[in-house]
Amino acid sequence: MSRKVITVTETTSVKELASTLLNNKISGVPVLDTAGKLVGIVTESDLIFQNKKLKVPAVIAILDSFLFLNNPDKMEKELKKIAGATVKDLCSEKVVTVRPDTPLDEIATMMIEKKMHTLPVVSETGEMLGVVGKKDIIRTIL
Repeated sequence: MSRKVITVTETTSVKELASTLLNNKISGVPVLDTAGKLVGIVTESDLIFQNKKLKVPAVIAILDSFLFLNNPDKMEKELKKIAGATVKDLCSEKVVTVRPDTPLDEIATMMIEKKMHTLPVVSETGEMLGVVGKKDIIRTIL
């Protein structure tokens, strides 16, 4: 586990986030609120998402009604993310975390199955203690 963790806040700008990721050669960072609690995670993929083409949902007009063939809520979320100016607009709020006593094989399984590179390590009270990444697991082999 790495105890020295680079983090951002919900109010960090998208430009600051991009700079943080590039300058530190990392692919994602935990997002903390003003009290220092973990509230999300934001990655390079979230930044890249902002340059994605927006697909207009298919609609059928019947009489005076419109029926969306796709979920219009999904489009609204995508629009918000594409137009986002701060980390709060981009980050994933459903964060998979581990505890300091989580077994290594369980962490490795989570990373593989959920296609994650880094997992935040939190205490029982939700305090951010560090992160464990794939390199940490590889180090245990040596």
